[in-house]
Amino acid sequence: MIKIDNTSKSYNGKSAVTGLSLSVREGEIYGLLGPNGAGKSTTLNMLLGFLKPDTGTTTLNHVNTSTDAGKAREMIGYIPENVNLYPYLTGIENLYYFCKLAGRDYTTEELSGILSDCGLQKEAHHKKTSSYSKGMRQKVGIAIAYAKKAKVYLLDEPASGLDPLASNELSALLKKLAEEGAAILMASHDIFRVRETCSRIGILKNGILVKEMDTAGVTAGELEKIYLDYMQG
Repeated sequence: MIKIDNTSKSYNGKSAVTGLSLSVREGEIYGLLGPNGAGKSTTLNMLLGFLKPDTGTTTLNHVNTSTDAGKAREMIGYIPENVNLYPYLTGIENLYYFCKLAGRDYTTEELSGILSDCGLQKEAHHKKTSSYSKGMRQKVGIAIAYAKKAKVYLLDEPASGLDPLASNELSALLKKLAEEGAAILMASHDIFRVRETCSRIGILKNGILVKEMDTAGVTAGELEKIYLDYMQG
């Protein structure tokens, strides 16, 4: 479903991603683990069609994200690290608006249910998002992606600003989406959340994929050691 094939991208002569190849199947959650500056966001932006690879290809369900970005984006639910909402609208109004943009129609009751499923307390649904904490805005962003019923989900530090309970709820929601057949790529530097959520993990360092592994074959402690060994080596 998600395929990155020998892809490289540079900025002003400096390599951000080098020869990256990975794939994410339907029903799989892939964790792209790496520090800030490792190339995670560049990778996501190529899949979103915002950046064109210098070499190689990025495709979603065989649709090239560079040459047919509009068609590719129709398949995507995207959760950024910092969710931008309309501050003068309530949580439920923001969700309604973004659902309309995606061609999705929901009743007010259904929208409220989606927000609740994504961890936003009911009393906040009808409050303006200018009063929200970062974690609350993040939950609305998660709800916007979830409501799209996408085939592919791309997440850039999705647990940013979430408390431990909300992070756990996010993991459960992503697993539910995977069980329903979605392909999910989550970029993060949160070793514990990646280990708890993902079925496969790739470690990215200086734009190079240095290690891939199945989550079932590694404990959180072992993953931390592997990760630190690569970052310090």
